[in-house]
Amino acid sequence: MRARDLGVIVGRHPTGPNNAITDVDDVRVGHVTLHGEGPPDVHTGVTVVIPHAGIWSEPVFAGAHRLNGSGEMTGLEWIRESGELTTAIGLTNTHSVGVVRDALVDAQVEARGEGVYWSLPVVGETYDGLLNDINGHHVRAEHVHEALRVASGGPVEEGNVGGGTGMICHEFKGGIGTASRVTDVATGSYTVGVLVQANHGRRERLRVNGVAVGERIGPDRVPLPGAPARYEPGSGSIIVIVGTDAPLLPHQCTRLAQRAALAVANLGGTGEQYSGDLMLAFATGNRGIPPYAWDEDANVQRPEIALRMVAPQLMTRLFDLTIEATEEAILNAMVAATTLRGRNGMTAHALDHDLLQQALADTRIGENR
Repeated sequence: MRARDLGVIVGRHPTGPNNAITDVDDVRVGHVTLHGEGPPDVHTGVTVVIPHAGIWSEPVFAGAHRLNGSGEMTGLEWIRESGELTTAIGLTNTHSVGVVRDALVDAQVEARGEGVYWSLPVVGETYDGLLNDINGHHVRAEHVHEALRVASGGPVEEGNVGGGTGMICHEFKGGIGTASRVTDVATGSYTVGVLVQANHGRRERLRVNGVAVGERIGPDRVPLPGAPARYEPGSGSIIVIVGTDAPLLPHQCTRLAQRAALAVANLGGTGEQYSGDLMLAFATGNRGIPPYAWDEDANVQRPEIALRMVAPQLMTRLFDLTIEATEEAILNAMVAATTLRGRNGMTAHALDHDLLQQALADTRIGENR
């Protein structure tokens, strides 16, 4: 079940065929989901996003943004310095970042072979310790390799899957969500796809298309998770991955990552004190960027690489696509998620579909009057 299955449409631009990040050509997504009834209760996993099949030896341009930094995404310093993403992207829980990173290093060595090069994989995290035995380190290297193996294009599973298995969003059950937008240009079309791991936000601030849904679906209608004492509401995090086939340069990718933060705000996220809200955007439109520019025929270094760039006047439209797709991806994460009972009896309840539709319908009736 997705937002559009409930008649909830975000924005005005058309989606790609799968309304997913995989609508960007050659992008693939893979999940491994881990469940185990406790004690200890295990509800976690790993998700990978592969920008294109040759990413291990053919970088793409990328840029990043931080809304609030109570979180981690490895590899960002090199992206900020070079503007290049050189690996697949991993998403998991906070205490499994290291093992996922190491497994991605192994995957790059396997793909490229031994050599004098280094690997700085990108791995983002959000905290699932309310529902999952996070200190048990249940995500292992073989799970990362399996996620890479099963990664595919087409429809993307959402909700309680992969890295999003144990996540909570706006105090409803959260997780993985995705969406896409397409725009026509004189030379064809550009696609922007987004995937989120949503584990952020407070119930009372949740807005859907400007409607105060969180206020209308209060704790009296759908119980709050019941977090431990001194756990500040809104603590958690969101990771947003934006991909596009538009030929963007690194600074343009950074601008797209910044706009994804506006979508988080549109739905009511404020970048709370203990929320790690991190955004990464990559662009596959400039392919053929080698890790080392070498002219094989002349056996000399190549002094230049030909590139393309989206015209500045088209960036506003790409901003719109990014914001719309990010909003819908977050909403899809909640709509697709199912109620989960985790450690110490903690329960994250799903966003009730009927109540969501009712909240939006009541607003429309009021407007018609």
